[in-house]
Amino acid sequence: MAYELFYWPTIQGRGEFVRLAFEAAGADYVDVSRHDDGKAMTDLMNQAATPPFAPPFVRLGDRTMGQVATILAWLGPQLGLSPDGDSDRAWLNQIQLTLADLVVEAHDTHHPVDLMAYYDDQKPEAARRAEGFRQHRIAKFLTWAETVLTRNPRGADWMAGDRLTYADLSLFQVVEGLTYAFPKATRRVLQDTLKVAAVRDRVAALPRIAAYLDSERRIPFNEDGIFRRYPELDA
Repeated sequence: MAYELFYWPTIQGRGEFVRLAFEAAGADYVDVSRHDDGKAMTDLMNQAATPPFAPPFVRLGDRTMGQVATILAWLGPQLGLSPDGDSDRAWLNQIQLTLADLVVEAHDTHHPVDLMAYYDDQKPEAARRAEGFRQHRIAKFLTWAETVLTRNPRGADWMAGDRLTYADLSLFQVVEGLTYAFPKATRRVLQDTLKVAAVRDRVAALPRIAAYLDSERRIPFNEDGIFRRYPELDA
């Protein structure tokens, strides 16, 4: 039985964290909305016994699961992307939730006032929000990730334990997104967080991930997603 992923068909967004897990594990999955422009996604949100608040969500059989961190905590053991033991899995979930905080802050650089308004309607506020994000928040999050890698008792190759987990895939994605949206600021931070940069490179070199990144399944970054490149917000 194939997993079904429901997310917007034209952006990476939060759905990409789930796509990367499926791709890294070689899982049988269908990116449903890429085939029907979101109709099944809307129908399921209106009909599911456990309705998700928003996409992405994943369905397997009669189980529908929403929220990225919850989805990955559920999928991790099934896909071989989480460690053994409740404590280690809780730690992995903590890492994922912290990266989710970073994703929210990155999004809010271009929509700091009104989520329903256009970026052009809040440019002055976005410039102020982005300045603080560039100067303080990117470094705060990536330095924390560097510390996690440094203190991993099993070595600094991976975020938790001695093998790939979904946290490494998510760290890869946020670094890729930050590099797209804030290339100048992110490059400066990565010069001081070499272990984070190494994880990004290590994940990108995984055969399944490399094949995915080179395929049409990988939606390019664009200015409709979470990570958006507005040159005036980078410095």
